[in-house]
Amino acid sequence: MEQRIGSSSKPSKAEPSKDEPLKAEPLKAEPLTTEPVTGAGFDPAYIPGLTGPTPAEPETAPVAEEPAPPAEDRADADPDTAPDSDADEPADGPVFEASDRRARIVADRKGVRLSLDEEACEFRWDEIAAVETETPRFGKRYTVTVHTPDRRWFPIEIEATARARFKEWDEQLDVVLDAYFEEAEETEKA
Repeated sequence: MEQRIGSSSKPSKAEPSKDEPLKAEPLKAEPLTTEPVTGAGFDPAYIPGLTGPTPAEPETAPVAEEPAPPAEDRADADPDTAPDSDADEPADGPVFEASDRRARIVADRKGVRLSLDEEACEFRWDEIAAVETETPRFGKRYTVTVHTPDRRWFPIEIEATARARFKEWDEQLDVVLDAYFEEAEETEKA
């Protein structure tokens, strides 16, 4: 006796008997529609609401240009056209810089810059609510966390060559914070 789950023991009329050959019906061709798969399961850098990087523009063949004269010649020739870049200016105050093979933190008169591998972020002093440091009881990772007024925080860990660097880094960062962070707070109040 044949037993079927969910039906009576009698064969239904829709089912062919064992003696009849099965007839195949042609499949209807329907367009296949798919949506792009997104989310953290497929892209570890996915954050809802943020847009991805814009595609790079195609490279074109380089245009032959005249070589620029040396910097001192340009400055002597016309002082109005001399470049005014921040990279060429020496730091006019205290600077804190710490880095390891992957991470880097720089705090100077412009603000605080954090970078990890190819990712980087920059905070001006008026965008910072607090800067917090943390040293572990064991290990050699020095953590600096930048807090913003909208209650977001951005931590970065720097691996020190020795635990003795922690005290040195704390002192250097305190000097920079005393010089620029309080100055930014005073200008906000004014």
